[in-house]
Amino acid sequence: MKQRVVITGVGCISPNGQGREAYFQALREGKSGIKAIRSFPTEALACRIAGEIEGFDPIVWLSRKDSPHVSRAVPLAIAAASEALGDAGLSPEALPLEERREIGVLLGSGGGPAEFIERQYAHYFSDSLNKASVYAIPSNTIGTLSSELSMRFGFKGLSHVISTGCTSSTDAIGYAFHHIQAGRLQKALCGGVDAPITPGILSGFCLMRVVTCSFNENPTQGSRPFSIDRDGFVLGEGAWMFVMESLESATARGAKIYAEVKGYGATCDAYHRVRLDDSGEEPARAMQLALEEAGIQREAVGYINLHGTSTQMNDRIETRAIKQAFGQQAYEIPMSSTKSMIGHPQGASGAAGVAATLFAMEQCLLPPTINLAEPDPDCDLDYIPDVGRRHEIESALCNCIGFGSKNSALVLQRV
Repeated sequence: MKQRVVITGVGCISPNGQGREAYFQALREGKSGIKAIRSFPTEALACRIAGEIEGFDPIVWLSRKDSPHVSRAVPLAIAAASEALGDAGLSPEALPLEERREIGVLLGSGGGPAEFIERQYAHYFSDSLNKASVYAIPSNTIGTLSSELSMRFGFKGLSHVISTGCTSSTDAIGYAFHHIQAGRLQKALCGGVDAPITPGILSGFCLMRVVTCSFNENPTQGSRPFSIDRDGFVLGEGAWMFVMESLESATARGAKIYAEVKGYGATCDAYHRVRLDDSGEEPARAMQLALEEAGIQREAVGYINLHGTSTQMNDRIETRAIKQAFGQQAYEIPMSSTKSMIGHPQGASGAAGVAATLFAMEQCLLPPTINLAEPDPDCDLDYIPDVGRRHEIESALCNCIGFGSKNSALVLQRV
């Protein structure tokens, strides 16, 4: 018999709010966390804005001795995970060994330790080799992210990092869902983290011409999904973590339940390294697969959290895919893009959207898509422009579309 799987803890470290309540408040207010980059010189770059987290001190979460030996993503993930565990009422140090053996860590990350790698290469290929970390090799592997969390909290179940580009954290949550559903895990610490705001990574995105270069003087207006004048995404960073467990486990310990994970679907266009297949067929099929596994009709979906990157291609094709998946019902469903407020945190974006969806379900307030004064005529659905909307929902869908033409979707339902 398949286990029902629920979310009982949420932790958020976001450009527009550090901590779950701060993130939820920012969503409520339609507050942008995008600003001029301050962590490195940007004069030589065409894009000089990002969803950068200011005032985050890694020393709060790591010792001064450990901090130089890991990527920025590690303390971001630890901070969000600590909040999620506290929210779920779990104290890892108080758990017996047998229980910790049944708790897994599944993270989604696009770049993983890319920021750390770039920093180490700078030391290797300059006269500052003495500044390089002795752990440069193990800490350069993407799997080190989940290892750091497993070691930090003593969780001895599987420890995996899913790296499928922009869909990474959606896939990680989907995998955790299936592991718990099948009884292979009792609980999982899962979600997404990425810290890709570096000179090298931003230069690469500029070279691909996928980031906006038009709003350096007005950063908060830079991410504008579905707007007629959108011209690229804004790079973001952050960590959004969840405690997932069987409904039986959550009920037995009297845990607060945010929502039940009901379905997961994933497909691939098998088309191009960066571009999406213009038909939108495979993103639509991923959504349909998630709905089928959830066992709910498309008419029951009350909200969609969109991938909504603010690129011409993504927003148009995502709109087309939703119309294919939902038919005429697509025009009746309110939906929004969290990226309008936080930028694009790469592999962590799906987790950011799940957290926003949990907020919408708990508060009966749908977050808006800001900077949407004039929609693209090809993007003609209800994107909740600029101001959040009071609306009670029972079921919601979270959608992700990524490089390599990967597509993933999750269905959440109120318990």
